[in-house]
Amino acid sequence: MRELINLQDYPLDRPGSPDWVTLVDNCKAKLAEDGLFNLAGFINADALPEAVAELKPVLETQSFTHSRKHNIYFQKEIEGLPADHPALTEYETSNRTICADQMGQAAVIRLYEWPPFAKFLASVMDKSVLFTMQDPLARVNVMGYHEGQALNWHFDRSEFTTTLLLQAPEVGGEFEYDQDLRSADDPNYAGVADLLEGHRSPKRIVLEPGTLNIFKGKNTAHRVTPVKGDQDRIIAVFSFYERPGVEFSEQERIGFYGRAA
Repeated sequence: MRELINLQDYPLDRPGSPDWVTLVDNCKAKLAEDGLFNLAGFINADALPEAVAELKPVLETQSFTHSRKHNIYFQKEIEGLPADHPALTEYETSNRTICADQMGQAAVIRLYEWPPFAKFLASVMDKSVLFTMQDPLARVNVMGYHEGQALNWHFDRSEFTTTLLLQAPEVGGEFEYDQDLRSADDPNYAGVADLLEGHRSPKRIVLEPGTLNIFKGKNTAHRVTPVKGDQDRIIAVFSFYERPGVEFSEQERIGFYGRAA
């Protein structure tokens, strides 16, 4: 992994060492304060072009275009909200997706299956252990966004997401979020409506290629702004769970990837 990962700054290969403990503690602090943390330069600069190049042909020829209209909840209706409530405003999300079974032993697959990676994430998230996903399609996805495509406002289903930006677009493709906009006890529909109507000012971050991002998005509204220009935004998404053997249903696979197997 030394050729791929910047293990000098991010010593994931030395769990329990003083430097590893410091890294974990710093990430925990950032996560508690900001709801996310970024490890810029996580992928070595000289390894990044090859990591992208081995995925581009698959994205160009074998990807599934996932395009749909949705509200921020990905639900057709919310109990207690009228259909015309501004919190239920619909937007369009569109990207091209390739799945783990299309990537062979690409760099993103090798990283995902490297045990110290899951151990590090589990420690940062205060989990006793995290497991890679068993699903042959969903375990690792790579998304490509070209001109006009975007990931629109939503809340995540999972507690946290782990992504690796592989290529940034010329313009756009920026990550915006409104931290802790809701909670388990308060859906804050008025605040959600204010965000969608432009009455709140979400935070915005621009990531550099090679950056690892861990983000708690279950109660934080977030989106990726539309991409502009000829260069795609390419990002890998890694799925980890607290129990082994997790797989999507056939219906979920078809919805996300256009195929069940």
